[in-house]
Parts: sequence; C-alpha cells; structure tokens
Amino acid sequence: MVTKQRGAAMEATMEVHELGNDISEGIICHTADDNANLNLDDNDNDNMNEAASEDSGMSSVDNQNLGAEGVGISSGHSHPGLLVMPTSPVSVTTASMSASDDMIENENEMLRDRVADLEKRVHDQNDEITCLRATLADCLRRINGLELNKSHVQVSNLQQPRMRRDVTDGMQKTPTRRPMSGSYSQQDFNGSPRTAHEAVNRRASYASNRDKLGSKTNLYQSTSSLHTDGQSSNSMSPAPSPSPTTPGPRHVSPGGHRLAQPHTPTRPLSASVGLHKKWSSTSDFRDLSPGPNQMSINRRPNAGSLASLRSPFGSQQNLNRHLRHGTKDAQYSPEDGIVRMYLRGRTVNLICPSSQLDTYSLAKVNPAPHQKLKLEWVYGYRGRDARANLHLLPTGEMAYFVAAVVVLYNVEEQSQRHYLGHTQDIKCMSVHPNKLLIASGQAAGLDRPHIRIWNSVSLQTLHVLGMGDFERPICCISFSKADGGNLLVVVDETEHNISVWDWSRGEKGHKITETKCSTETVVAAEFHPLEGRTIVTVGKGFVNFWQLDPTSFTLSRKTGIFDQRDKPKYVTCLAFSFTGDVITGDSNGNVFIWGRGYNAVTKVMRKVHDGPIFSICVLKDGSIITGGGKDSRIVKFDTMYRKTGLEAQLPDHLGSIRTLSQGRGSQLLLGTTKNSILTGNFDLNFQEIMVGHVSDVWALASSPSQPQFISAGHDRMIHLWDILTHSVVWSNDVGEQAQSACFSPDGEVIIIGTVTGKWVVLDATTREVFGVHQDGGEPVHVAKFSPDGTLLALGSRDNAIYTYQVKDNYRKFSRLGRCMGHSSIVTHLDWSTDSQFIQSNSAEHELMFWSAALCRPVRDIDILRDIEWATSDCVVSWTSLGIWGETLESPDVVTASGSRNKELLASGDNSGRIRLYSYPVTQPKSLCHTYTGHSSQVTKVTWMADSTRLLSVGGKDTAILQWSLQ
Repeated sequence: MVTKQRGAAMEATMEVHELGNDISEGIICHTADDNANLNLDDNDNDNMNEAASEDSGMSSVDNQNLGAEGVGISSGHSHPGLLVMPTSPVSVTTASMSASDDMIENENEMLRDRVADLEKRVHDQNDEITCLRATLADCLRRINGLELNKSHVQVSNLQQPRMRRDVTDGMQKTPTRRPMSGSYSQQDFNGSPRTAHEAVNRRASYASNRDKLGSKTNLYQSTSSLHTDGQSSNSMSPAPSPSPTTPGPRHVSPGGHRLAQPHTPTRPLSASVGLHKKWSSTSDFRDLSPGPNQMSINRRPNAGSLASLRSPFGSQQNLNRHLRHGTKDAQYSPEDGIVRMYLRGRTVNLICPSSQLDTYSLAKVNPAPHQKLKLEWVYGYRGRDARANLHLLPTGEMAYFVAAVVVLYNVEEQSQRHYLGHTQDIKCMSVHPNKLLIASGQAAGLDRPHIRIWNSVSLQTLHVLGMGDFERPICCISFSKADGGNLLVVVDETEHNISVWDWSRGEKGHKITETKCSTETVVAAEFHPLEGRTIVTVGKGFVNFWQLDPTSFTLSRKTGIFDQRDKPKYVTCLAFSFTGDVITGDSNGNVFIWGRGYNAVTKVMRKVHDGPIFSICVLKDGSIITGGGKDSRIVKFDTMYRKTGLEAQLPDHLGSIRTLSQGRGSQLLLGTTKNSILTGNFDLNFQEIMVGHVSDVWALASSPSQPQFISAGHDRMIHLWDILTHSVVWSNDVGEQAQSACFSPDGEVIIIGTVTGKWVVLDATTREVFGVHQDGGEPVHVAKFSPDGTLLALGSRDNAIYTYQVKDNYRKFSRLGRCMGHSSIVTHLDWSTDSQFIQSNSAEHELMFWSAALCRPVRDIDILRDIEWATSDCVVSWTSLGIWGETLESPDVVTASGSRNKELLASGDNSGRIRLYSYPVTQPKSLCHTYTGHSSQVTKVTWMADSTRLLSVGGKDTAILQWSLQ
C-alpha cells in the first residue's frame, strides 16, 4: 500500500516537473522577447537622445546594455537571459509579470527624467543663445553707429520681425518674460494667423516637469530711448523683452458687429484686449503694437530677436509697416500719456506734457492762427543761368525773378511787390509792348510747365497757357510787337519745339501752330519789332528766321548763313536795331549785323569781347550796349555800329554780365552771373542794389539783439542783412562751403559750420575771426548755443552731437564729449531753458534726448515729460506733431521754427511750401496757412527776435524770403 502511494506521488511529482518545465520555457521565451523589445526601444530612444544631445551640445548616455541585472533582478542561471525557476506556476507567472512591469516603469521613469533634463538644458541654452544674439545685435549696432531710440533694428533698412511668445496661463501676468520657444508665428511676418500645420509648438514636451524645472522670470530691461526700437551705442543690454504678439483679424458677425476673437492656447486674448483698451487712434488701426509704457523697460525687442539675425530684410509685416506715414495713423495711450505716429515707416513716440494729460484727445482739431504771413521782401536774383530777365516798367519798378517769385522792385522808394502765381522755378519772362502785362514761364514740378500772363499793376493772373500742352520747362517766350502784342512765341527747353499762341483767346489761350525749332539748344526767340509775323531764334550754332503764314498758320524757316570762318559754336544773344537790323552776339566775342530782310550777315565786328557776349541792349537813342560774359566789360556803340570809346569794367566779385537793360534816364540795369543787380552809367560807378547767393543756401540765423540776420551757403559767402533797410551790412568769404550758422545768446558772436567739419567763430560786428575748430571731416549741419551761453552743441553728418564748454567770452571752447546714438545725419537741435538737456532729430526722423553735461541719452519719461524747451526747431517733437501730413504722399517737413513768444510755428517742406500754425501744434489734425515762393526744398526757417517777421531760405533756388505778420 505504501509502495503504491509512493509510486503515485512519484508520478505526480514528475507531472508537476514537466508542467513546470513547459511554463518555464514559455516564460523564458517571453522574457527574452521582452528584453529584446526593450533593448530595441532603448536603442531607438538612445538614438533620439543622441540626436538631441548633439543639437544641444550634450554627450549621449549609453543605454543599450540594460538587461535583467540593470533593473535589479538577480539571475542564478549561467545564461544571462534565463530567470530562476519558480517553485510553482502561479508564483512564476506573478513574478515574471511583476518584474516586466517594474522594468518598464523604471525605464519610463528614467526616460522621463532624461527628457526633462534634456529639455531643461535646451531651455537654458536657448536663453543663453538669446543673450548672445542680443549682444551680437548690440555690437552690430554699435559698429554701424546706430541710435539708441531707433524704431527698428537697422541690420537692414527694414524693421525686424518680432519673436512670438508661447504664453501659458501661468505666464500671462508677466508680459516681459522671455519667450519659451524660438518658434515664430505666421502672423508675425504678414499679419495673418498662422495655420496649425505651420506652427511649431514644443510646450507640451516638458509640461509635466514644469514644477520640477521651474520657470524663468528674469527681466531684461531695455536701454532704448523714446523710439519704439531703441539702440545703444554706449552700453550693452543682455537681452531684450519681446513685443506682445499682434492679434489676428477680428471676426465680424453677419450683422456687422465685431465679435471677440476665439481663444487659442498659444495666443491669449487678454494681451490684445488690453491693447485695444489702451490705445485710441485717429483711425481704426488693426496692427496693434505694444504700449509705450514698455519703452523704458523693454522697448528693445528686436535686439535679441532670432529673426533679426536670420532675415536681414525683415518681415512682410514690417515691409507693410514701412509704408505707414503721417498723422492719420496716430495713436494715443491715456495711461502713459504718449502719442505714437509713423514717419516713413518709423515709429515715433511723443510724450504728452503733464499739463495736457487730462484734456488731450486725438479728435481735437488745432485751428489755424488768426495772423497770416505776407511776403515783405525777397533777397536775391536769378542771373547765373537766366537771360533777358531784367526790365524797367513805367511805374519805376524793375521786374525780375528768382525762385518762384517775380519781383517788382522800386529802388527809389525801397519797396517791393511780388507776383506769387508760380509754383516752380521761373525760367523766362517777357514784357508786353504796352508795358502793363507780363508773361512768365515756369519749369515742371507739382504743376506741369505753363505760362502765366498777368497784370503788373494789380498782380492778377489773366491767362494760363499750356497747362496740358508742355511736358518740359519753358526756356524762351516773347510777345509780338508790330501787331500790338497779340501773339506769343514759346520754345520749350528739351524738345526745342516752337509754338505760336493767340494768348488773349479765352483764359487758356489758343495755340496757333507748333513745329520743331532745332535739335540743339535754343538760347533766345523774339518777334521782329517791325515785321509782325517774323520770328528770329538763335542757339547752338544757328540763327533761324521764321515766317508765320497768315492763311495756313504754319511756320516756314530760313537758316542764317555764316561765313565759314566766322561760324560760332553758340549764338548767345539777340537784339534789334531801330532800323530793323538783327544784332547777334556769339561765344567768340563777335557781333554780327543781319540786314533787315536778309538771312545773311551784312556786317561783322570781331573780338568786341574776350569771350562770349551774354547780352546786347539797344537804348532809346539808338546806341548799342554789349556785355561780356567772361571779361565783365560793358562796351557802347553808336547807331552806326561804331565804338564810342565808352567802356566800363565790373569788379571780379560781382561776376560777369548776364543781362543789360535800359534804366531810368541814362541809367543802365545790369544783372550779373553772381546773382547781383547793379545800376549806374558810364559816367558814374555802378552800385549794387541787390545781392544774392550764387549756390545752395543752407545757413540762416537771426540776431537775438538786433534787427539783423545772417545767411551763408555753398558759395562760401556770409552775408549779414538788415531787415529794416533790406541791405547787406557786411559780407565775408569764409573760405569753405557753409552749412550752418547761429548767433550767441547776446548776439555778439557768430558760429559758421562748414561742409568739411570746420566751424568758425566770428565777431558779429567786426568780422574778426576768434578761432577755427575742427570736428571730424563731415559737414556740421546744425549749431546752437545753450540759452545761458555757456555751452555749444554741433550736430554733424557723422551722426554725432559735439558739445563744448564756452570760456573767455567766446574765445575758448573746451569739448565736453560726443552724443552718439543717431543712425543718420543730425539735422535739428533744441536746448532746454535751463541749459541741461538737448533734444535732437536726425534725417531718419529720430527723436532723442540727451544730458548736455554727460553726453548721455535720457530715457526717463517722468523727467522728459515736463522739460521746457527754449526753442522749437525740431521737426519731430511734441510741439510739432501736427506739421506732418496725413499720408505717404504728403511732402516731407524739412525745417520748423517756433516764434519767440510761443504763439506761432512755421514749417518748410521739400516742395517749397511755407506753412503757419498755431503753437503748439500737438494735434494730428492741425489747420494752417500755406504760402508759395520757393521753388526748391526749404532748407531753413527762423523767426526774428521780436516774433514779427519770419525768414526762409530755399536751398537751390538761392532765394531768401522775408515774411511779415498781418
């Protein structure tokens, strides 16, 4: 019995062992497969980790040999993949599953830790890269000499794209926090929302470890000035704070009401809503930008922008913003008391004074002033490149032109009247035979070239000819004489077409005929005084005689015949004798007589002048006067073309003779190539009655103590003028082309800045030179003393402002330093009334503020808000906000000046217009009075000390206009 029981137990034991072996084999196979799978996963994970580590600079960790020992499971089998045999099937199964789960869980935990650590390192390195990029951008700015308060990073000329911030719920309260990702939204580049497949979002990868890793809340304060994107040349900023992201387009309901934009995880609505509430605007602006309160702490967003280094051309959004200009898009932040506007794509922030914070609104309109300007006097004359433009009228006035003004000047009464119908350079003029009407022709500009016929007594325009017919400037015009002046001949400057007009037919006249005059330059065209329908034209190598057919109204031409040895390169002037002979002068100094009715030379007077003859005048007694264009001589002939022996020689400083005309009695009127007008005769010396600049005029300054002002230009001449006598007190050749000028506060000293970087100190009374100084090699564009006279500031083309301490009664100047930060030419300066601060503008419409003593930029808005400025010459400032136009087509403001009594502000633009505003001009919509007179860019305007007169200079037109208040 016992033996049977033992046999049964032995069989049971063997069955259990067989079952255990089967289970063990299955577990071993399963475990081996699991280990193989885990090792494969580890290999994949390690490959990923190695790739990530290579990107981040980390060394990869070897996880490929993780086995059973790696997870704390001991093995009693010689094979590394075998497990210890369990004592029962249930325990074996449970142990195996538990071991696999523990191993997988441990692997996952290790993987999570490694990924979290990797992302932490990447995040830290991203911050370091941002700092390095910001530092590199700052170095580039310093190398390129870019300014502290520039509205966009000037790696290129365009504004750099802004970095997108992936803002989480926990970070919405910290708008100055750095971006958690280096990705960019499509909206940052073109203003439209980025689609889901374009976005790169890695926030979720380490969301579960955010508490473990922590979040960075370091603030990087900007050292920018009041512009949107400032730049520093004197210090480095570690990293900037990014700008708030621009919200997407608003959703509009079918009923037309605007709906709130749907919330997206990557673009919280709270930021855009805050900006909507913060900024008010003159128009419904869509491209919202960060509030100006961020200027003082984080307004240098582009310095560390990755996009600023990846794309030197900026974003499409900034390309579109580059087109924004004018006061139409002005925005106001009541919270910060700052107005933002755009000038040629540059964002400018202007600080509202404390006195206006409670009442300021963009909706208000600044009214035009009750006072108006009247042109009182014109200094200058156009003789350098014009002919036959000096005439005596029966009223005793002589008529001539300069810039866009025809001047009627009575020398005896010392009075002027002005015809202001033109808008561009006047090129020619002609007086009607009745001596009452005048025709004047202008060049192309804002208006097309045309001719205006006007009454010289009433100054009323009677007819405007050719407004739609002429494409090129008009160079020659002349009334007919034999028929009472019913016709007008016109020649344009480029095409050289000759046309005849019945000017009195309607307001626009009637063109009778037109034909090609010549393929070469035409110098003069005149109707014959005795033969009503004969026209004579002269020019480069020709004299032509034209006949107008009274039936077909066509022009037929006969060419004047020269002796081959006498044919000149240019026929330079034309006149008619009392007998009807044609008299011409040429570039060789010869005078030719063309007998009436002939197209051939009947008499020659050779070498009358050394060089060209610019003018021939037939006097009332029949005698003939010729003027030399090189030898500056005046020679008189009798009616038989014989020399009388009377001659005169002009001094060199007056130039050569451009125009000769009959004056009162035996007097002659002379216009010279140095833009001067003289009167006199052969018995008495010729005296200057009008002095003018010859080249571009840039420098203009009024005396603070006398009714005088100074002008200087590229002709190297300095003129001190008296506004009461309208005459020159003294003139001086400074030896360099002058670019700027200013008086000392007491009016005793004058500073002249030149184009070579030199600046000269002169005594205003004696013209004694106190000293000549040098700052760089670039032109000094602006010079100004501080109100107390102890400091001098000079703005240069090299983008710097040089400050000097004045000592020993203006005999000694000690440099304090240089204010560096502008990205282009320093064009305007204003001192504060306490002589502590300077505000400056550049050619790129930048506005910066400086401490004069430290030569450092001032960025504290609380300090700047209530600074009182002694002058208002800066064109970009709070007091000149409204002088800019509303759109990109508006003319650029070049110069501005506030009156000393703080009642008026005048501006000049690049179209030659003068505008008068009520001071201060703080509203985007500001009404004004507009005046014409200049034909080129107004380079400078300034008020006299008593604020009753305004002065303006026109640059290339060389004219100085004196305006009085009415």
